[in-house]
Amino acid sequence: MKPPLVSICIPTYNGERFIAEALESAMAQTYPNIEVIVSDDASKDKTLEIVEFYKGKTERPIKIFNHLPNGIGANWNNSIKKANGEYIKFLFQDDVLEPTCISEMVTVIEADPSVGLVASKRDFIIDDGFLNDETKLWIENYGDLQDTLKLNFVNGQASIDTTLFSSPEFFKSPLNKIGEPTVVLFRKETVKEFGYFEESLKQILDYEFWYRILKHKKIIILENKLVSFRLHAQQATNVNKAQEIPDYDLYEKILYREYLSLLSPKKQVQLLKKYRIGYRLYYKCMRKIKGE
Repeated sequence: MKPPLVSICIPTYNGERFIAEALESAMAQTYPNIEVIVSDDASKDKTLEIVEFYKGKTERPIKIFNHLPNGIGANWNNSIKKANGEYIKFLFQDDVLEPTCISEMVTVIEADPSVGLVASKRDFIIDDGFLNDETKLWIENYGDLQDTLKLNFVNGQASIDTTLFSSPEFFKSPLNKIGEPTVVLFRKETVKEFGYFEESLKQILDYEFWYRILKHKKIIILENKLVSFRLHAQQATNVNKAQEIPDYDLYEKILYREYLSLLSPKKQVQLLKKYRIGYRLYYKCMRKIKGE
């Protein structure tokens, strides 16, 4: 029986420097049934020329869709909408997949319907001239996103469930305990159940989406590093540093609105005092009574 189709979704914009390496890694997958979906945000360089070249040198289907730029989330969502696969596997234009990445992830998620998302540890490719003290510090702090969770890996797999939300580690850095989009695989039907990426967000939209899944299904982390995440000056995270991004101010409000009952009692009280008028007034009155 033919294995389920996996759509490798590559949202692109001016990615000519690295897109060939990303495509090579997609073509090198040991998994036999894939398609590549390129959703391009009006690139002005040779990105699409390079993609067209690869279309002509492989029998694996590569499909290009032009997208009217409206933020990174809109482009991510467009690639999902154009995908035909049962599974979505993101691959960003500057990242690289190990040859067995999709095979290993599909094996895990196919074995257990209660798994909503599979993610792997990741390695790093550091662009020339970008290895500096700041980059070294970033890798020290964010190199292993699950390090503080002390996961119990059995046969190279560990499970994360809703107890994460009430864990003391949940609000500690790094806030993203799962990883960047390139490290995950999930069912396409997931977006029908839980919605698409929130397009109003620019920096936290990935883990906001992961946690939406985690609220209902468990997430499996694979110990093997099946992805290489590239660090360079033009990646979205570094570009966003130069702008005022309101995402982090919105994060607690999202948690208050959608996850309150799953958080620790202490955090519930903090958020209720912050966002519910009745609680604010109550605690204000209590402080007056106590003479504080």
